[in-house]
This record gives sequence, structure tokens and C-alpha cells, in this order.
Amino acid sequence: QWQLQESGPGLVKPSQTFSLTCTVSGGSITTTPYCWTWIRQAPGKGLEWIGCIGPAGDTYVAPSLKRRTSVSRDMSKNQATLHLDSVTPEDTAVYFCARDTRSSGLDYWGEGTLVTVSS
Repeated sequence: QWQLQESGPGLVKPSQTFSLTCTVSGGSITTTPYCWTWIRQAPGKGLEWIGCIGPAGDTYVAPSLKRRTSVSRDMSKNQATLHLDSVTPEDTAVYFCARDTRSSGLDYWGEGTLVTVSS
């Protein structure tokens, strides 16, 4: 059974950088054919796809966020990571990690972690 668990800093100051981790259990992120995906939902807004990282380390990031977003992984810990630079209060959201099957969509999700950008 796949399980995804996000962790993050909770509170971040404007202009800073934060990192989130998605710890994956149930299979290896390097040997399974999935794209480990970051999605966020800001207060009162819909879901926004951020990006994902595939089993070969290939990355994909939404054009609107590409300038200040990177996705990486720690293979020894079976974790995917999200880095978001130069944050503003508009980046305040619940951030989710999800598994993208590339054929059936996002079938497994973490419970999400709230990141608040505020001084």
C-alpha cells in the first residue's frame, strides 16, 4: 500500500526559500514508473499543479512557477523535495504530494501540509 507524507516548515517569511519533503512508502521512487507530484491549494482557491519528478530524475514544473521552483529527490530516503524561492503571501497554501501514474492520473495523495508565508 502506497503512503505519502509531506513535511515542511509551517511558517516562512516573505522573500525566503522553503523546502518540502514527501516521504514515500510502498515502493521505490526510482524504480516505479510514476511522477511524484506537488500540488497546492491556496485559501479560497482551487488546486494548482506545481510540478513533479519522475523515476529517472526528470522534472516538470508549471510555467508560472518555473522561474522560482525546483523539484528534486533524495533516493537514500525515498523522498521527493520541493523548493520554492522568493515566496510571497500568495504562496500560502496547503501543499500536497501525490503520485501521478501518467495513465490514470493522481491516485495517491498525502494529507497535505500548510505553509504560511507571513512576516
